[in-house]
Amino acid sequence: MKRIAIGVQYDGSAWHGYQKQPSGHTVQDQLERALEQFATVPLATTCAGRTDTGVHALEQVVHFDTDLAREPHAWVRGVNAFLPPSIGVRWVKEIEAFPEGEEFHARFSARARTYHYVLHNAPVRAPLLAGRAGFCWRPLDVVLMRAAVPALLGWHDFTAFRAAQCQAKSPVKLMHDIAIERRGELVIFTVKASAFLHHMVRNLVGSLVYVGTGRKPPEWLGQVLESRDRHQAAPTFMPDGLYLAEIDYDPKWQLPLETSSPLSWF
Repeated sequence: MKRIAIGVQYDGSAWHGYQKQPSGHTVQDQLERALEQFATVPLATTCAGRTDTGVHALEQVVHFDTDLAREPHAWVRGVNAFLPPSIGVRWVKEIEAFPEGEEFHARFSARARTYHYVLHNAPVRAPLLAGRAGFCWRPLDVVLMRAAVPALLGWHDFTAFRAAQCQAKSPVKLMHDIAIERRGELVIFTVKASAFLHHMVRNLVGSLVYVGTGRKPPEWLGQVLESRDRHQAAPTFMPDGLYLAEIDYDPKWQLPLETSSPLSWF
């Protein structure tokens, strides 16, 4: 059996999240259906990180095991032929196991994950950004939001930003960085952590928006974090502008990872 890793990109607007559901209307359902049509046998997949309804992926990493012999370009073109236009395989690589028996795993081999949140900040919404960016009509002060970031960096219990239905075993995660930049009417939040809890990025963005609009002072975010009380944070922000952007792996796996900004798609 060979372990195959693939890079998958998708527009999540039309799908009920990544993970398989009885409805069959998820990215994983579509991907596994396409894999089976191309390979003529069922192939179970494992992803690096599940995304919610309406959330996009610039690069989701998935693996599966098979005894089929196919060239990478054949997998890419063959599987894409059976996928809807909003989902696509970008690259494929057969992963070699190391002599000591270490195997690549899309989820457990990941060292960090990066998300972008694109927020349209203008007095009037733009219909062409619907489903591709969040929206806030109140003016946002990027300087104030950046001032709230240091309290979130490092190892912390992120229970205050965790959805009630989150199934993670531990709420303690390592926050590597949160960058916030404005480009015209767009504000881009780039969040990198060891892993994320359910709705964690959207809850963080919602709370940062509270700070950016002046509703709360920058130090409030640190207080919310320490409270470990979800009710103290802002409501969960809309999924439209959220993009799974990058999965970090040890270079020894030699994955042909792509890095791109969501702005390149506007």
